[in-house]
Amino acid sequence: MMRLSNLTLRNVLIATHDALATALALLVSFYLRFEGDAFFDRLPLLLRILPWFVAFSVVVAYTFNLTTTKWRFISLPDALNIMRVAAVLTLGLVVLDYVIVAPGSGTTFFLGRINIVLYFFLEVFFLSALRFAYRYFRYTRVRHHARSEDASATLLVGRAADAEILLRGIESGAVKRIWPVGLLSPSPADRGQTIRDIPVLGGIDDLEDVIGDFARRNKPIMRVVMTPSAFEPESHPEAVLMRARRHGLIVSRLPSLESGDVPRLTNVAVEDLLLRPSEKIDYARLEGLVRDKAVIVTGGGGSIGSEICDRVVTFGAGRLLVIENSEPALYAVTETLAAHGGSAVIEGRIADIRDRERMHRLMIEFKPDIVFHAAALKHVPILERDWSEGVKTNIFGSVNVADAALAAGATAMVMISTDKAIEPVSMLGLTKRFAEMYCQALDHDLAAEQGGRPRMRLISVRFGNVLASNGSVVPKFKAQIEAGGPVTVTHPDMVRYFMTIREACDLVLTAATHALSPAPADVSVYVLNMGQPVRIVDLAERMIRLSGLQPGHDIDIVFSGVRPGERLNEILFAAEEPAVAIGVAGIMAAKPNEPPMAALRKWLAALDEAIVRDDRTTIRAVLKDAVPEFGSPAAEESAAAGTLLRS
Repeated sequence: MMRLSNLTLRNVLIATHDALATALALLVSFYLRFEGDAFFDRLPLLLRILPWFVAFSVVVAYTFNLTTTKWRFISLPDALNIMRVAAVLTLGLVVLDYVIVAPGSGTTFFLGRINIVLYFFLEVFFLSALRFAYRYFRYTRVRHHARSEDASATLLVGRAADAEILLRGIESGAVKRIWPVGLLSPSPADRGQTIRDIPVLGGIDDLEDVIGDFARRNKPIMRVVMTPSAFEPESHPEAVLMRARRHGLIVSRLPSLESGDVPRLTNVAVEDLLLRPSEKIDYARLEGLVRDKAVIVTGGGGSIGSEICDRVVTFGAGRLLVIENSEPALYAVTETLAAHGGSAVIEGRIADIRDRERMHRLMIEFKPDIVFHAAALKHVPILERDWSEGVKTNIFGSVNVADAALAAGATAMVMISTDKAIEPVSMLGLTKRFAEMYCQALDHDLAAEQGGRPRMRLISVRFGNVLASNGSVVPKFKAQIEAGGPVTVTHPDMVRYFMTIREACDLVLTAATHALSPAPADVSVYVLNMGQPVRIVDLAERMIRLSGLQPGHDIDIVFSGVRPGERLNEILFAAEEPAVAIGVAGIMAAKPNEPPMAALRKWLAALDEAIVRDDRTTIRAVLKDAVPEFGSPAAEESAAAGTLLRS
């Protein structure tokens, strides 16, 4: 309930209205019940009672939030509150009449049952009338402005429940410049119905017929808005998008509101149509993880890092430190987070995770509760050329972050890893696997010191390709299609796992909640469920079609050959680390498989010396010794396939 100190003049005016409504309801009910002399005989006692009863009504109205509810948004819950207030006040009259007044006055009753019943209905009417009149006034005003501002005639696509959210957003003014003329719903139960005066005109397959019908009536539809239910497989979202674009319509989407997003329209991205339905996220669990906590995100200006920052702020972190070695990226993410709002204190610092002393100083000064380590070099072909740089950042940088987080007293460090760390065939996968092993070993040693529950958890979270992230294949294909082609695919049999940035980051936070729960401490590597792998050539063809073009006719697809460090098929679990179900939707865990810390430190010392000498042979030998599965038969087979194709 709102504190009294937060009440405004608006609330005082509402309270005054409710007090007058209560007084009027009681006087009118009294007048209707008693006529002539009977009314005037009872009026003096009524006037003595009235001020006390009105004061009581103000307290009751405040208790049931009538005083603090904005009339502009009055709805069914507010109507129920009005009924509750009227019922409590009516019960008060019963007590007043039969327990207090009647015995003292020596009469059978003062108000009587008929008067009390009349009062109940009049109280409901007088409390409701002005509220709903104002609500209707604002509703008609918004509708008038929507039409007068050249709002686009818009066709909604999706279930009635989703459309109702959008219609409320239009009525409240949150969504502007569109005017819905109808709804196409995949649910047969919605057919023939109206939603807030908007008719359901048919199913999704009726899209072109409805567009044509409005065009024949000289009321052309200019825009299509797809709600979340329109992206379910049975709704055939690709067909909706292609048909709408064929008619030259603007296509927008209403994002899911499950994560607290405000009603707003965004452009339909190709990524929205490429995936299976996202995993359901327990947002209350994520809020419990970061609420009022101090959080550090390394690489916070990158695709994954910036999204983690956004989610951390959304779920109520108390303080956030963004560590980034790119000044433009740091500026961009901190500006975006500042515009996000929220109560988090946000700070950005330029730093390189390779600088061990600076990492320690920053973390000890900030004293984080949780560290999300997203800083990394990740492009496979680049790291195949520059091995030492990958070792410096992905291995030594991760070691620096882990050690600094431990020294600063953090309760958890979460390292963003990759599915390429499983039986690695590339320097990216190899360096990430080494970093995973260091975190696993440190986590194991801490657990042993503390008798099973370490003072800090270190976990790694693996996932595959992230749609629309920097350097991913989808933006590349988009640019190639816009340039007229060709679209380059490495191999016709190349398959990859894909997920959205939002889903990946929410599942990363979910994995952290499991690691910090009373779960088995020996689980320290988590793998996100990415559904079924996607053939890259199928992805390319689908994106070409979604752009309104035909593969092989308008846009050619060219196979460029497998690049060094790539393999045709990604895997989720190595043979030496079987999967473990943890009871959390969207996430599996892998059994730890790490060498002892003493061996890792020996390899780290050897790598450090080899990097100083720029000795690639020694670097490769040390990493091969640390990760024996590197260069396995599967890896050799993949490399051979790439070589044959390039030849």
